[in-house]
Amino acid sequence: MDLSNVSERGNVEDRRGGLPGGGAAIGGIGALVVTLVAGYLGINPQVANQLFQAFGGAAQKQKAGPGKADGYPEFAGKVLGTTNIVWREWIARNHNRRYEEPTLVLFDSAVVQTGGCGNVPNEAGPFYCPADKILYLNPAFFETLEKELGGSKAQFSQAFVIAHEVGHHIQNLLGYNAKVKAFQDREGENAGIRLELQADYLAGCWAYHGQRTFKFLSNPEKDLQEALKTAKSIGDDAIMKKMGRDATNSSKFNHGTAAQRYFFFKQGFDTGDSTKRTLDKFFDPNIRPLDLGPKTWGQ
Repeated sequence: MDLSNVSERGNVEDRRGGLPGGGAAIGGIGALVVTLVAGYLGINPQVANQLFQAFGGAAQKQKAGPGKADGYPEFAGKVLGTTNIVWREWIARNHNRRYEEPTLVLFDSAVVQTGGCGNVPNEAGPFYCPADKILYLNPAFFETLEKELGGSKAQFSQAFVIAHEVGHHIQNLLGYNAKVKAFQDREGENAGIRLELQADYLAGCWAYHGQRTFKFLSNPEKDLQEALKTAKSIGDDAIMKKMGRDATNSSKFNHGTAAQRYFFFKQGFDTGDSTKRTLDKFFDPNIRPLDLGPKTWGQ
């Protein structure tokens, strides 16, 4: 991924390198369960904190550090900058309003402090806190993604993850977060699939427009395949298989299947169609969350 044509940087706060706090570490199967279930299946950050403590962890606070001179804030800042440019223009054109740019916090502590989502364990993975309008990311996540889940730590794959979290920010600004609540009574955890697939799709739309503006994919096909590899690796069914659990039990799915995540990121990447009509399709009450995909998308 080549970001040399990107001059704008988003707001990145690097909290890494702080003094470690106290509290028990999670080990063995407890860590695996919390990491896989809470992080990669996208459980609410506050619920992740409850899981963390249930497995013997203690949500001890840790002072923010001075950051690290590893170049990651520059990379993440440029990626965030491209999302700002793409969505700023889109929000102004389609919604006649000013785009509220999110902040990205980099952390490496056992627990990250948020203003609106409480103290969230590192095991929750990358997440967006709607109350703060802040994205949280531990860059070490990508090592786990590649080694344990079969995803990719290539730069465009990392950019996809950041853009997915920005997608949740877009949903927050436009009220899609609130819409999902109307589906939860009859769809249970599956209702969350609507938000997650839409965020994957929005990340694809960002890539579509970003590539045309910045030409940041030096090898488009190879870069795309790395991001798609990650999209598939964090599907609910793929995670269940990694955990040795029944991947056909879809009642607890809340992010979508590997095939769905692949399809919608690719669909956004191929079309860049982020019109309200298209985004509203993710909340069509006549289509079940697990039926969203190629067979229903053209209806």
